[in-house]
Amino acid sequence: MDPIEQLLAERACQRLLLGLVRRLDLGEQPASVAELFTEDGTWAWPERDRLVTGRDALRAHFGSRAADRRARRLMSDVHVEVTSPDTATATSYFTTFHVDHDRPTPGPPVGIGHYEDVLHRTPDGSWLLARRTLHLSSSSPAPLL
Repeated sequence: MDPIEQLLAERACQRLLLGLVRRLDLGEQPASVAELFTEDGTWAWPERDRLVTGRDALRAHFGSRAADRRARRLMSDVHVEVTSPDTATATSYFTTFHVDHDRPTPGPPVGIGHYEDVLHRTPDGSWLLARRTLHLSSSSPAPLL
């Protein structure tokens, strides 16, 4: 793969992953994160033995969040590895805070861990998530967000 093509693919994947967090935290419609996944894309929480598969299920899952539920995710160290012209993997670290309407400042972190992602390039050249796996670092379970 040409080095410029590789850099462009890495950047497109990073933007996709950061855009997902932005949609969850700032978007009026968190269910729209489903659009960033392939039709059969999955989001897994192994520590909770939970798996959401397919855009419709992802849309329902994230769309069912309480309207007044807010969170802010700090995501860092987004490392993308382009494994072929049409596939990539990524690892990124996160810290999640709840932001409740009745509290002026966020409370302590409720989730600390990392994401492991598999991304696929679509025929039109854009990138989508095929699989996201969330791994919590803490030994005590955090609530699902």
